[in-house]
Amino acid sequence: MTKMLKGYLDSDGKFNRLPGRKQKKKLDLMLVVLSSKFEKNKSYSEMEVNEILNENHSFNDPATLRRLLFGTNLLDRTKDCRSYWLK
Repeated sequence: MTKMLKGYLDSDGKFNRLPGRKQKKKLDLMLVVLSSKFEKNKSYSEMEVNEILNENHSFNDPATLRRLLFGTNLLDRTKDCRSYWLK
């Protein structure tokens, strides 16, 4: 991980907060790092996505992270949100 995200990590190496609105590059980098925790060609349930995200952040908001990953086209999902996969 780059020095750019050092201030967003807790002592366990988990993200402890989201970068602010003016920190788009940092947010994008954080999302790329989080997306790297998913395997290609594997389908995940919403619960599995939340588990992976919770293992990598400590601010207790997997739903926001899930939406951001989808919104930035790093993860894709079915219309009913039952299945997610790395794009």
